[in-house]
Amino acid sequence: MPSISSFIYHKILGWKIVGDFKAETIKKCVVIVVPHTSWHDFYIGLLIRRLVKLKISFLGKKELFRWPFGWYFKKVGGIPLDRTPGQNKVDAIAELFEKRNELRLAIAPEGTRKKVKEWKTGFYHIAKAAKVPIIMVTFDFGKKQSMISEPFYPTDNIEKDFQYMYSFYKGVKGKIPEYSFNVD
Repeated sequence: MPSISSFIYHKILGWKIVGDFKAETIKKCVVIVVPHTSWHDFYIGLLIRRLVKLKISFLGKKELFRWPFGWYFKKVGGIPLDRTPGQNKVDAIAELFEKRNELRLAIAPEGTRKKVKEWKTGFYHIAKAAKVPIIMVTFDFGKKQSMISEPFYPTDNIEKDFQYMYSFYKGVKGKIPEYSFNVD
């Protein structure tokens, strides 16, 4: 299967991967993927996971895990999320890290495939609560590449940390460029 994934990702789509996940040392992390502008991001993510030979889970609204596709989303690493208001989702997700020996959790900080001016902060608070690094990944349809950052451990300065993370995505274009997150 990796050879088919490689053929699709590299030859058919013409993409490349820059960087790596430090799999031998990083068993738990929050992986943020930006920009998230299209459903195409899903299969790009699945191909990258296959190529780097890592299990990387993702959160999805619980409604995605119903019949007829629920079995598939679970099989490819999906974790259902109940988005009912009034729950402490950060602590519940951070607890998943505590219960597992290995968990790499992909999250789209934009929270939608539409244009946003700023990211949601849940991924950041999850990483802090779970005491795990954040690894930044691009889905750059402009350059046809996915860049993988070095692990970044959040500090107690959220503004400075977000500026650092935003800078990693400067100039990155999503499948739908007008929905891409712009770093000012």
